[in-house]
Amino acid sequence: MRNPQSFKTHYIISVIVRFVLGAIFIAAGIPKILDTASFAGMVYNYNLLPDTLVNVFAITLPWVEVIVGGMLILGIWLPGTVVLYNLLMIAFISALIFNMARGIDISCGCFSTDSEDIIDMGTIFRDILILCGSAYLAYVVFLKKINSDKIFAKKRYRIR
Repeated sequence: MRNPQSFKTHYIISVIVRFVLGAIFIAAGIPKILDTASFAGMVYNYNLLPDTLVNVFAITLPWVEVIVGGMLILGIWLPGTVVLYNLLMIAFISALIFNMARGIDISCGCFSTDSEDIIDMGTIFRDILILCGSAYLAYVVFLKKINSDKIFAKKRYRIR
């Protein structure tokens, strides 16, 4: 039996977290879309992809971020969107840690194409906090079964 108060609390928190995380991805993606050439340079500096894939990745990733962020806010295909969000955050954190461990001082490229945003422990910690939020959404969506149909559904009254 479900506790209605617990369900309502998770529902409210999940809506807030969805909007915050969706806004984060949209805010991160738009500057990269507007300055793809600079972002491609940042992707190249990570030294994780073959040169032939850098431009394709630099063009594609910002759009994926914006679309996933929008889908999260709107509650569209929430289980898949939450999985994509978590996978992207794990990939971002892994890339940051990998390059920090290699001792490479490069720009994060996380929220802008400004080259002054150097990777440090604060950058990794920030992304881990974002991952915690997206992990919470995975918990709510997959274990608590709170998804978009419960968030945007209208009350239905049965006429007898």
